[in-house]
Amino acid sequence: MSDSLSRIETETIYPIALENRHGRPRDLFTVWFGSNMMMLTVVTGALATTLFAQPIGAALGALVAGNLVGGVFMALHAAQGPRLGVPQMIQTRGQFGLWGAVPVTALVVLMYVGFAASNFVLGGEGLQQIFPGAGRMGCVVAMGVLTAIPALLGYRMIHAAARAMTFLCGVVVVASLLYIGVTQCQAILSAPARPATLRGLLATASAAALWQIAYAPYVSDYSRYLPPGRVGERAAFHASFWGCVGGSVLPMGIGALVGLLAGGHNVVATFAALLGVWAVPVLAALSLGITVATAMNIYCGALSTLTVLQTFRPTRQHRLGARIAVTLGLCGLTFVMAVAMSQSFMAAYDTFLQALMAVMIPWTAINLTDYYLLHHGEYDVASFFSPTGGRYGLFNKPALACYVLGIAVQVPFFATDFYTGPIARMMHGIDLAWVVSLCVTAPLYWAVERRFNPKALPRAATS
Repeated sequence: MSDSLSRIETETIYPIALENRHGRPRDLFTVWFGSNMMMLTVVTGALATTLFAQPIGAALGALVAGNLVGGVFMALHAAQGPRLGVPQMIQTRGQFGLWGAVPVTALVVLMYVGFAASNFVLGGEGLQQIFPGAGRMGCVVAMGVLTAIPALLGYRMIHAAARAMTFLCGVVVVASLLYIGVTQCQAILSAPARPATLRGLLATASAAALWQIAYAPYVSDYSRYLPPGRVGERAAFHASFWGCVGGSVLPMGIGALVGLLAGGHNVVATFAALLGVWAVPVLAALSLGITVATAMNIYCGALSTLTVLQTFRPTRQHRLGARIAVTLGLCGLTFVMAVAMSQSFMAAYDTFLQALMAVMIPWTAINLTDYYLLHHGEYDVASFFSPTGGRYGLFNKPALACYVLGIAVQVPFFATDFYTGPIARMMHGIDLAWVVSLCVTAPLYWAVERRFNPKALPRAATS
């Protein structure tokens, strides 16, 4: 390993100096393409033909559509990094205020831990298929150790690992898709006919869209190293969009095929059985891919945790030592959650996605409306670190009210295993909660921010 890769990243939540803006757009493509080449992406695609019971053609169409729609939101957040040079959740103080951003950031940390725990479970299952004598817990522990290394080393190591996974897992995923498509063609064509349903299609598209939107709270953590300027912002958008969408659609397509053939059995075990003699190298590659994605979750979770800590101790410099300590703590918490999820993973994962949708959608609506329609990218970065919140204050009550309302307005439209709202029942179980939240939260925030908080806006936005 070269010195440039093994050197621990010293930057944390503070602005990246111009002389350190060494990022390249192609690295953004590989970090998002490579990090999606993993078993969790396969399982997310399998939801389409298992939990949502869609025929394969409709499932694939809905997965592609959902990824394309969600990818736009994700990439719009990526374009913020080169302009501001700070992690995404630090920038959120520009919408919610110094203390007002704390609950939103804390929810994001829980999201990171939830995705990382899901990866621990699936990575452990993949390793168990290769090393059955190691036991489930032993394999989960191995995933934790493999994850901790790039998470601790930071930005450069994560990028290097993602580049390797782009080529290794990219070849493996495409080959697996072709292999299963050819060898199981007859089984796929003779699968029991079932009609596409509007509820299932929307649920599939929503799961794929959320997969992309879930990256929004930390996508600029990686693009913040790109040089500022419109060229860098456009490059960040396109590299992140095409990398993440392309890296998601391929393994989700495999998942849809495997889910169709699983017959209610474990998706990972079915995948291994379908691959036959190729199962060991494929599962080994995808297990390594999981460590990259999980390291990204832990790394960005550490940055968000430091953001919360810095809120209450703004004069203390939270540097390398703090990041290492928080990273190790999050690894331990992730392991505990993985153990709790392991017994009924598919149901627990779907519930996690539904809860995540409810809290992430109004945040992304507020953030993008504020950045693109109100501030046009013009923020006082120094105010993000001021003990008083600077220009943005301690609390932005209009933004917090819009966020809470953006969650509450979804309740009548929820269609989940635990609760189905009255409007969702009238629509035969179709869940449009996230669409309603986007349509309500964005224009409402635009109006109330101009009316009640004009001092925080650039002069052009209030005219």
